[in-house]
Amino acid sequence: MRLRTVFFWCHLTAGLFAGVVIFIMSMTGVMLTYEKQMLAWSDRRAAAIEAPIEPVRRATPTELLVAAQAAYPPSPVISLTRRSGGADPDLALLGTGETMLLNPYTGALIGPASPRLRRVFRMATDWHRYLAGKGEYRALGKALTGAANLAFLFIVLSGLYLWFPRRWSIATLTAVTVPHFGHATGKARDFNWHNALGFWGAIPLAIVVASATVISYQWASDLAYRITGENPPTRSAPAPAARGPSAAMPAPVMGLDRLDALWARAEQQQSSWRAITLRLPASSGAPLVFTIDGGWAGEPHKRGTLTLAPTTGAMITWEPFSELSAGRRLRSFLRFAHTGEVAGLLGQTIAGIASAIGGLMVATGFALSWRRFIAWRRRRRTAPVLERAA
Repeated sequence: MRLRTVFFWCHLTAGLFAGVVIFIMSMTGVMLTYEKQMLAWSDRRAAAIEAPIEPVRRATPTELLVAAQAAYPPSPVISLTRRSGGADPDLALLGTGETMLLNPYTGALIGPASPRLRRVFRMATDWHRYLAGKGEYRALGKALTGAANLAFLFIVLSGLYLWFPRRWSIATLTAVTVPHFGHATGKARDFNWHNALGFWGAIPLAIVVASATVISYQWASDLAYRITGENPPTRSAPAPAARGPSAAMPAPVMGLDRLDALWARAEQQQSSWRAITLRLPASSGAPLVFTIDGGWAGEPHKRGTLTLAPTTGAMITWEPFSELSAGRRLRSFLRFAHTGEVAGLLGQTIAGIASAIGGLMVATGFALSWRRFIAWRRRRRTAPVLERAA
């Protein structure tokens, strides 16, 4: 048996076994392509804040926290996000997982932040990562998507090998490189789309799929560190999940002394910031950790983490991307290469198109396999007839 034949049947078998899960991940990946931009647009539209022509006083972080907590006293505020855009509302994340919109100038609570749209994206994420598994089935869903992702990586790489025509000519190259969307039908259409779109989408698909392994598997995440000559960070065993009312997160300390001054200090750390997020500490003596984002969400090279002492305001650490270790930079790069966000809006678009191609490759692959199976059944039925006729 020739090597090409071995690769073909392995390619086909992997696609048949993992195809449904790959299709689900591809289509939900398309849905999640512009998640952050769509949520920001929806929040801005819901808040209907008119950006002032002249600089005006903005509400202090303390005023925002008090307003959010007063509206929903049973649910503690977990984090606060401020945006630099004049028409962009500030965000408060509650312990229930609900995000609230706040007026950045008056500090008034506007209401829930696009709950329906966030629910749609949350559902798409659950299908993308866990096949919508809940509770004890969540780990099973993650295992299935991780295995399907590895199978998809093999399919993409083996597909590149199988793509090369046995005989090189203009006709054969055209058949596997130029998509025909108008006149081709049936098997010819499926063959052309499967090969031509697979060829043009192979490189971005390989990046999207390979980088997903660092999310799915700990060994892949550790490998990112070992490639750079670093030891992977030590991780403690996760605590067992609590059940019942005790499972609620502890309420962060709301009466943070000098919060406004510390927040102003964080804004001065990077003058070109677009968003600053503070996850409220659970105790008054814990340091305040600010995530300062200078670009679109998901661009790790434009993000830094500032840690300040709660009483003195002294800087404990400042960790921009450029000062992280090589292993942490690679791990962060791979994480956001999966969504394309590492290259901004253009990267997101390419990743979204690649996801759509992945779904189309699964559909055409199933169609070609079905036609192959039907042809095989016909040969099996006609073979005895031809033998008796002979």
